This record gives sequence, C-alpha cells and structure tokens, in this order.
Amino acid sequence: MKKTLLLIMIMTLVGALGFFSNNLGRELQKTDQQATVMTAPDLSNLPPRAYYDPGGRRDPFKDLLGGGKGGSRGQTEGGQLSIANATLVGIVKTQRGFVAIISGPQQMPYFLKIGDKVSDGYIFDINHSQVIFRKTHERGFPLMRPINVVKEINPEER
Repeated sequence: MKKTLLLIMIMTLVGALGFFSNNLGRELQKTDQQATVMTAPDLSNLPPRAYYDPGGRRDPFKDLLGGGKGGSRGQTEGGQLSIANATLVGIVKTQRGFVAIISGPQQMPYFLKIGDKVSDGYIFDINHSQVIFRKTHERGFPLMRPINVVKEINPEER
C-alpha cells in the first residue's frame, strides 16, 4: 500500500513538472518573439559627440576648488597627494593645534591638520618638528597593518 502511494505521488510530481516546464518554454518563446519585433533606435540623425583633447593643458571642466564630486581635498591636477610625494615645508601652531604645510607633486601647498586624508592614508599626529602619517593603503589595496611614516623639518629650516 505504501509503495503504490509513493509511486502515485512521484508520478504526480513528474507530471506537474512536465506541465510547468512546458508552459515556461511557451512563455520564453513569446518573449523571444517580442524581443525580435523591437528595433534599435536610429542614431544617424544625432549630432556627433563632443570631445576635448587637453593637449597637456589643464582641464577647464575640472572643479578648481576640489569640492563636491569633482575631487577631494587631497587631490591635485596631475595626480593625488600621497605620503611618498608629500614634502613637509613647515608647521604652524594655531589656537586649535598644529597645522602642517605640505607641498604636493606640482609644488602646490596644502594646509593639513590631524585626521586629514591623503590618497594612501591620513595624518596621524603633528608636533613642533615632525608630521606622522599613517599609511593604510599601498597601490590602492588596504594594508593588513598600518605603517607610520615620519616626515621631519630640518633643524636649519626651523
């Protein structure tokens, strides 16, 4: 009795699967036929797309202030300010703490304080004679352990 009941249930499931798969195949054929009816839009009457070749000049469409989605605080025109290409020019003491004057890859000055980000890390600490960067990325990939990089001012420059 149990065997016959089990056999009937299996036959019912197989028949139901065959029925649904057959209906699914018909629906897919209908959508394929509808897809072939659609035509691509005619792009021949559109004007040509605008193209800008900077030719070594500054891009006039780039945001100069670095705000919004055009760029970030640590970016420059020719690349990004990173720990490797940052040169410590000076350190200024203000009421709120120290501010580091950093020269970027195109000799552009940046006034950075603790917590400000650069492309591969951030400023961890500033004191009267040195800036400590914490390097968190290497070539775009996060580091397992951050590395501290110290940049000092020469004694004759103080």
